[in-house]
Amino acid sequence: MVRVLGIGGVFFRAKDPVALAQWYDEHLGVSPAPTAADMQPWKTEQGVTVFAPFDEETDYFPKDHAFMLNFRVADLDVACKELKLAGIAIGEVMAMDGVGKFVRIHDPEGNPIELWEAQ
Repeated sequence: MVRVLGIGGVFFRAKDPVALAQWYDEHLGVSPAPTAADMQPWKTEQGVTVFAPFDEETDYFPKDHAFMLNFRVADLDVACKELKLAGIAIGEVMAMDGVGKFVRIHDPEGNPIELWEAQ
């Protein structure tokens, strides 16, 4: 059986890919995909990655989106403060015993993003 080592990329359609990549870089520190040999790709820290297909009728994220990004953060409170200062709407912080705290934001094209501080 093939066993993957991790996620090598997340690829999705965007109305304005350049502007959206810049937003992710500026607000979440996710570097855009390299377009030259001297550019560095985004490198994640080792940690949990959850791969979870959801039922097509889920209400956990909007029905008009086939996916939701979930990013691990070191300090959810600090992340929320910084994003609010940048004018980004922050949802209600949710907690799940044994898992951590979560908050929902959206990128400029309306894609749902969940920020997660693991316990």
